[in-house]
Amino acid sequence: MKKIVFLGVLAALVSAPLAAQTGAIVAGKPLYANDGKRIGIVYRVTSDGTAQLILNGKLVSIPATSITAANGKFQTSLTKKDLASAS
Repeated sequence: MKKIVFLGVLAALVSAPLAAQTGAIVAGKPLYANDGKRIGIVYRVTSDGTAQLILNGKLVSIPATSITAANGKFQTSLTKKDLASAS
């Protein structure tokens, strides 16, 4: 029984997404502004790490350089207002 539990835990650790291990953002995760307010859910991530989400009915791109992982949350240095005006 202990072997089965151990193997299950080991499989979960090995199969954890690489992005979660490296801190890179992934589609389906919420993105927050530095003030802690939720901006939205990431729609997709491009090959260069740019996160895209739909904001006010428009596709908005957020550069990977502005995104950090902190306390299990993905945050951008941009505000929701910045992103809304850029779209």
